[in-house]
Amino acid sequence: MGMMPFAGLRVIDFTHVLAGPACAYYLGLLGAEVIKVESPRGDGMRHRGGTDQALAECGMSTAFQTQGAGKASVVIDLESDEGQGTMQALLASADVFVENHLPKTLRRLQLHEQMTMNQYPTLIHCAMTGYGRGGPQENAPAYDVNIQASSGLMDMTGTQESGPIRTGAPIVDYGTALAASFAISAALYEREKTGKGSFVDVSMQETAFTMMSSTITDYLATGSTPQRRGNLANSRSPGAGSFPCKEGIISLGVNEEQHFVALAKALNREDWLCDNRFARRAERKANADALVLDIETALLDKTAQDWEPILQNAGVPSARLRSMPDALASQQTQARSFIHQQAGLATPTLPFRLSGTPVHAPNGPVPELGEHTQSVLAALASKTTSN
Repeated sequence: MGMMPFAGLRVIDFTHVLAGPACAYYLGLLGAEVIKVESPRGDGMRHRGGTDQALAECGMSTAFQTQGAGKASVVIDLESDEGQGTMQALLASADVFVENHLPKTLRRLQLHEQMTMNQYPTLIHCAMTGYGRGGPQENAPAYDVNIQASSGLMDMTGTQESGPIRTGAPIVDYGTALAASFAISAALYEREKTGKGSFVDVSMQETAFTMMSSTITDYLATGSTPQRRGNLANSRSPGAGSFPCKEGIISLGVNEEQHFVALAKALNREDWLCDNRFARRAERKANADALVLDIETALLDKTAQDWEPILQNAGVPSARLRSMPDALASQQTQARSFIHQQAGLATPTLPFRLSGTPVHAPNGPVPELGEHTQSVLAALASKTTSN
């Protein structure tokens, strides 16, 4: 494997919970040196998250470990003058400062962006907060579940009968981590041209909005408020949605003309192609109930597991409903090496590969709290003395 893209970069990870640590972890997977600054009590996520209570009790919860490997853990008491001095020395040595604290907390700790940008003109300072800088909610604390509620994402998830439902995983947290990583990459590229650092302001709520972009555009153009549609696709095509089979459920995304033709042939229902009710898109929408009934009847002939390869090989956008364990065990997931094994723990890696890299893996295990305090600070002191 060749040189990693972020090799030689130093990242100071002053984050907690999920979004911030994940962002720093992604940078580390691409070669950056990541120093995680923790308070004497440690990142609270060390002790919560996941179902293994024994790991949580010893400060190694599965949620913490998911984005903790390959980092150096340094304990600093930022409430003390000595701790403040140490943090400033770390920032002076760094390329990127990642944090997800409230602006008022940063002002109290003398780590707000006005200070970092003035003091360290080449530093990339990335801040992740619930609502971003400015506005009346600038200092409002927020977790993933709060942003799913505030952004409208939760209100459009579920059915009319169920009411609003949170997504099953903290997608806003990890979406924010990816957005922040993208922004930091852009800031580093800009620094190569200008020699100047910058402040990166990442909003969790705006990340949620971004993940709803086409839905938001449609609402702003038409005034039509999104409705909870359960498993029906946003396209409102009668051939897009979830359909029961002889056993299991198959998800279809039949939105284009060629997809409908492929579906009709795969289901041995080529008669649909000359049926006046279904032959054209407008007629299919006008006779949606009849078409859905016909599709459901045809799919009951086989299991979802049987239908998936038949439909996919025919060119029909489709997938059988899987549990998460089934999805992780699938041949496709295994072929991509998306789950990385290290030090007895299996964790996800990045959803992309650069230059044929088989897997982006951390360069070390998950650190114990403060495991690298002495070595990092000794190296820092040595560098300061030599300068």
